[in-house]
Order: sequence, then C-alpha cells, then structure tokens
Amino acid sequence: MLDEHIVNTQVIQFSAFKKPFEEEIVSWYAKLKTVSDVMEEWMKCQGQWMYLQPIFDSGDISKQLPAESKKFRSVDNIWKANMTLAKQFVNVMQVCCTEGLLDKFKESNDKLEQIQKSLNEYLEKKREKFARFYFLSNDDLLEILSQTKEPTAVQPHLKKVFENINTIEFTFKKTIIAMFSAEKEKVNFVEEVNPNDKNVEDWMN
Repeated sequence: MLDEHIVNTQVIQFSAFKKPFEEEIVSWYAKLKTVSDVMEEWMKCQGQWMYLQPIFDSGDISKQLPAESKKFRSVDNIWKANMTLAKQFVNVMQVCCTEGLLDKFKESNDKLEQIQKSLNEYLEKKREKFARFYFLSNDDLLEILSQTKEPTAVQPHLKKVFENINTIEFTFKKTIIAMFSAEKEKVNFVEEVNPNDKNVEDWMN
C-alpha cells in the first residue's frame, strides 16, 4: 500500500493541474518517503536484533565480548523504547514521522553490524583453537559457546564435530567417562575428562 501511494503521489507531482495543491503534495510525498525509509531501517534492525538478542542474553557470551554486549544493550534499549512508542500510538504515519526516529534506527543498524563483525571474529578465533568447529554452522557453535557452564549442551552437535561419536556419557559430577557410536557401541575412556570450568574448545580437544 505504501509503495502504491508513493507511485500515485509521484504521478500527481507531474500533473499539469497540481498548482493549487503543490505544497500539500510535496508535504505528503515527504511523509510517505520518511515512512518508507524508517520502515526499511526498522525491518533491518528487527532482523539483526532478533538474531543477536538470545546470544547476548547468555551470560557466557556477554562476559567474553563485554564491549559488544554493552553496545547491544544500548541498541536493545532504543529498540524496546520504539516498540513501546509504536504500541502506544498504533498509527504508522505518527510513529514513523517521529523526529529523530530514522537516525536512531540507522545508528542502531551501524552498531548491530559492528557487533556482528566482532562476533564473527570471535567465532573464527574459537575455530582456530579447535579446527573441528569448522564443521559447525555459526548458530550451532554459538549454541555451544553460550552454555559453557552446561557441558551436556554439546550432545546434539557431537556427531557433526566427530566422526561417529554420537553421544558421550556424563557422571553426576558432569565428568565424561565414555563415548557411544550411532550404533550404540560403547567405548570407555581410560581417564575421565573433566569439562567443568574449562573452555569448550579445550576439553573437546
């Protein structure tokens, strides 16, 4: 509907009979263009925020990327304030034409891109320490790294990292004493592996 209105307004701008309404036409077109620009930045911000929000809600990632976590919190506050504004007015023209809103979204998107870049660099460093992490997608690797206090969280990803290690056996102290193949073949470890209070890439190595 927005695109249709923009096209119709552009057509009216070229009309030979526009003179008595010229100021209104220019003003209306400017409003529609603002709404279009804001919505574009808003949707871009929403996509990035939805991806990063669960990552930075994890205490482990926040501790390892404190600067990025701080940046995300500032974006998160702006995002929630603007969603509250939208809920309050429920009027697209009124909300999108709020002074400074477009600049806020542009600034937020710049910050989110910087955070995403830092996050990719962080994952690359983890992969350099433990090359088998290259077999995992960014999302899978983030899921493991965001739960370092919960070693059992690696279970669903083991078969992607190691050839035919399907699961591992944990004791009640969360130390590892055996591994199982997809065919349920069990191999006991000579020495138990203690993953507690260690980086995932270290104990998996």
